[in-house]
Amino acid sequence: MRKLLKYLKHYKLQSILGPLFKLLEAAFELIVPLVVAAIINNGIDGGAGTAYIIKMCAILVLLGVVGLICSVAAQYFAAKAAVGFSKELRHDLFSKMQSLSYREIDGLGTSKMITRMTSDVNQIQSGVNLVLRLFLRSPFIVFGAMIMAFVIDLTVGGVFAITIAVLSVIVFGIMLASIPLYKKVQGKLDGVTTATRETLTGARVLRAYCKEDDEIKEYNKRNSELTKSQLFAGRISALMNPLTYAVINVAIIVLLYVGAVKFDGGTLDRGQVVALYNYMTQILVELVKLANLIITVTKSFACAGRITEVLEMKPSLKSGADGEENGGHFIEFKNVCANYGNAAVDALEDVSFFAEHGQTVGIIGGTGAGKTTLVNLLPHFYDVKSGGVYINGKNVNAIGDSVLRDKCGIVPQRAVLFEGTIRSNMKWGDENATDEQIFSAIETAQASDVVNSKKDGLDEVVEQGGKNFSGGQRQRLTIARALVKKPEILILDDSASALDYATDANLRKSLQTLDYSPTVFIVSQRTSSIRHADKIIVLDGGKMVGLGTHEELLKTCQIYREIHYSQFEKEGA
Repeated sequence: MRKLLKYLKHYKLQSILGPLFKLLEAAFELIVPLVVAAIINNGIDGGAGTAYIIKMCAILVLLGVVGLICSVAAQYFAAKAAVGFSKELRHDLFSKMQSLSYREIDGLGTSKMITRMTSDVNQIQSGVNLVLRLFLRSPFIVFGAMIMAFVIDLTVGGVFAITIAVLSVIVFGIMLASIPLYKKVQGKLDGVTTATRETLTGARVLRAYCKEDDEIKEYNKRNSELTKSQLFAGRISALMNPLTYAVINVAIIVLLYVGAVKFDGGTLDRGQVVALYNYMTQILVELVKLANLIITVTKSFACAGRITEVLEMKPSLKSGADGEENGGHFIEFKNVCANYGNAAVDALEDVSFFAEHGQTVGIIGGTGAGKTTLVNLLPHFYDVKSGGVYINGKNVNAIGDSVLRDKCGIVPQRAVLFEGTIRSNMKWGDENATDEQIFSAIETAQASDVVNSKKDGLDEVVEQGGKNFSGGQRQRLTIARALVKKPEILILDDSASALDYATDANLRKSLQTLDYSPTVFIVSQRTSSIRHADKIIVLDGGKMVGLGTHEELLKTCQIYREIHYSQFEKEGA
C-alpha cells in the first residue's frame, strides 16, 4: 500500500485538510464531557443557578454545530482525495496493462485484469476515504480520553491505559490474521469473474450443446468457494466488535466501581464520575469505528498487493534495444525460435526465410503449427527465443514498437469492431483519413455492399463487439480498417475464413492492385487463398517443412500436397 501513496501527490491539500477537520471535530467532542461535568458540579450540585446551566447548554450546542461543520468539511476533502487517488491509480493501471506484451497479458488473464481495475481499485478507494476520516480521529479520541482520565485521576487513568493496551492487542491481532484471508477472497473473486466471462462470451455455444445446467453447477461451485472464503474471513473480522464490546464493558464496570469508591472517599465528585463514564463510552464508539476501519483497510492492503503486482510487472519485450543489423532484404527471419512463457516445446523452431517489398507470402499448416506465432513476431508482439526478425535490415528489437506497428496493418483471427460508427472504426487506421480514402479501402476489402446496405452509410452505428454485423461483414470491415493506413506490411491472420471463395478471390485480386504495394502475409487454411502467393511457407509442429510456390510445393512437400488435395476432393474440384 505504501507504494501506492504517490497517487495522493496531487491531493496533498485535501489529504491534510480532511484529517485536520476530523481532529478539530474530535477535540470538540473531548470538551463535551468536561462541560457536562461542570453543569453537574457547578450548576446542579454547586447551586450556580439556571442561567449558568443555560449558558453551558448553549456551549454544548455550539460545540455540536462546529463539530458538524468540521465533520462535513472532513468528509468532503476525504472523498475528493479518495476519488482522485482512484482516478490516478486506474489511469496508471490501465496504462500499465496497455504497455504489457502479449506474453504478460496471456499469463495474467483478462478476468484478473478486470477484477483489479474494478473491485480492487474500489476497495482501495474506500480504504483511503476511511483512513483520511478515521485513522487520526479514532486514536486521537482514544488516547485523548485516556489523557483526560489521567488529568481527572491517576488511578482511573490506569484503568483506561490497561483497557486500551488490551484492545490494541485484539485489534492488531485480528488485522494481521485477516490480511492473508482477504487476499484469498479476492483470488476466489477472480475465479467467479472468469467463470462469468466465459459463460457470457460462449453463451451460444453453451446453448448449442445444452450445457446450461453444467455451467450453472460450475458457477455455483466457484461462488460457494468464494462465499466460504468470505464467511471465514468475515467471522475472523467479526470477532472485533464483540471482543471490543466485552473489554469496554468490563472496563466500565471497573471504572464505575473505582469511581464509586473514590466518590465515597471524597476524592472524586459526581460530575467527574459522569465525565469518566462519557470518556469510556467515547472510546467504545471510536473503537467500533476503528474496527470497521481496520476491516476495510485489511481488504485494501490485500487489493493493493494485487495491484502493485501488476504495476511492478516488467514488459518482457526488448523494445528499443540494440540489435544486430542484417541487410539485403526487406523482411527476413533468421534461425528464429520462439515459445510461450516457459513452455517445454518451442512454438517455432529454426525458421528462416525472407520477403521483399510488394511480395505476397502465404503461410499454411495444421492447427497449432505456429502460423499465428510467426506473424505476431513481425509487429513485435512477442520476443524471439533465439535468432532474429529483421525489417529493412534492422532487428525489430531495435525499432520502436510504435514506429514498427505504424508500418503494419494487422487483421487478427478474431475480427473485432469497437462501439461507435463504421467511420470511427475506419479511422483507427488513420484518424485523418478522408471519406474518399475510407471508401477506397472498403472497396478493396470487398465491403462496399456492407456499407451501402446501411441507411446511414459510414455513420451506421456499430454496437459493442460489432455484434450487429455478421462474421463475414466484420472480417471485411477489419481488413478495410487495416488498409486505410496504407501499411508497408499487411498481415491477414486467417482473416478471410468467413468469406466465400468468390469474395476471397476478389479480395486477393484487389490487394495486388494497391498502388503502395505492401508486403502481404496471408495465414490461411485454404490453399486456394495462397496458391498465387510469391512464396508459401508450410509449417508443421513449429518447424518449416516447405518453402516455395504452389507448384513447387505440390511436387516437393507432402504435407502441402495432402492439405491441397484433401480440400479439392471436398470441393469436388
